[in-house]
Amino acid sequence: MYNNEVLERFKNPENAGGMKGANGTGKAGEVECGEVVKIYISVDENEIIKEARFKTYGGVFAIAGSDLACEMIEGGSVKDALLLSGNDIIKNLGNVPANKTYVAEVIADAVRDAVEDYYKKKEKEEKAAK
Repeated sequence: MYNNEVLERFKNPENAGGMKGANGTGKAGEVECGEVVKIYISVDENEIIKEARFKTYGGVFAIAGSDLACEMIEGGSVKDALLLSGNDIIKNLGNVPANKTYVAEVIADAVRDAVEDYYKKKEKEEKAAK
């Protein structure tokens, strides 16, 4: 059903866990649908994502895809992270069952939500500094 990369990422996710002091936190999905994804990002002064972590409630693809998404956005700009799509995740993981492709969009939505949270926090800090 799943290829070796998906299974390996599921068994040994490198980016699993929360993050203290995250600059942005995003969440997407519903427990009733089967998947909830939470993404944490740490952003430097140049708006580069230094670290991305995840906590995911869901199945094999949800965990593997969340791990991959964190890897894909680390080292890139927050603006680039906004462009991450579910199709990008699917292309990089390969063979995904058709009934699980929606999970990739849930993951991408969580990434976008984390970036939006980063921008809200940054704006609030800038207003407080004035």
